[in-house]
Amino acid sequence: MGHIKRFDHVGVTVRDLDRVTDFLVKLGLEIEGRTFVEGDFIDTVIGIPGSRTEIVMLTSPGGGSSVELSSFVRPDAVEGSPDAEANELGLRSLGFEVADLQSAVDAAAEDGYGLVGGIGEHEGVWRMAYVRGPEGILAALAERIG
Repeated sequence: MGHIKRFDHVGVTVRDLDRVTDFLVKLGLEIEGRTFVEGDFIDTVIGIPGSRTEIVMLTSPGGGSSVELSSFVRPDAVEGSPDAEANELGLRSLGFEVADLQSAVDAAAEDGYGLVGGIGEHEGVWRMAYVRGPEGILAALAERIG
């Protein structure tokens, strides 16, 4: 038997916490909480002495796994690769099932966030699209159609 009991959350470090939070809330996630974390606990866990970060926890409307957004007050953020394509190693997307894919894509476009490619259909079961949000975050949006 393995050690894992359940999948809990994905952590994403961002520069503009408000902007990324707003993007994910408009897609449909809900804010669970927002707080600052500093001191021995975080210094020990992440291995960066003297760190301070602000965290927003988001969850889907039905509960379940969460997204943890973290914005460092100290030390300064280190730039990543915001224009990374799907084949670049590392975390590439946050995947969400949506009720109406076209509506979700249109809403993101109204806020200035566009499709990476197009809307694809997989075996008559799923329609899916990647939307590139703030700071290069890829939202993989999928609608079950069959």
